[in-house]
Amino acid sequence: MPIIEQSKWNSWVEANQDDYGKACVDTARRVMELLDTDSTILTPKGVHQVICQADKDVDAGGLTGFMAGCVAQMVSACHSRGQEFRVAFNAQHGVSEEKAKGGIVNPAIMTLRV
Repeated sequence: MPIIEQSKWNSWVEANQDDYGKACVDTARRVMELLDTDSTILTPKGVHQVICQADKDVDAGGLTGFMAGCVAQMVSACHSRGQEFRVAFNAQHGVSEEKAKGGIVNPAIMTLRV
């Protein structure tokens, strides 16, 4: 798995030993492994499917939207294809690169319009 920010990855692993945090780290690790083997997953639909598949593969127990955002943040910050992943993840939630300004959308936030 081509991690380009090993110290950042190690700090997340170290800081997330509890069940909740470890589920995010384990899922992110599996997402990065899947990124290494399948170049077709970097579409908005593919990004969602790979997070769900990774969640199932590591038996994380079902991620919340916030947890999926944490996974996306870890992958985008640490993996060699992370920026591609970030763009596809944001697009999945209807957020353009211009609007995201290099960040990750929080899928746990809803906008209600009246």
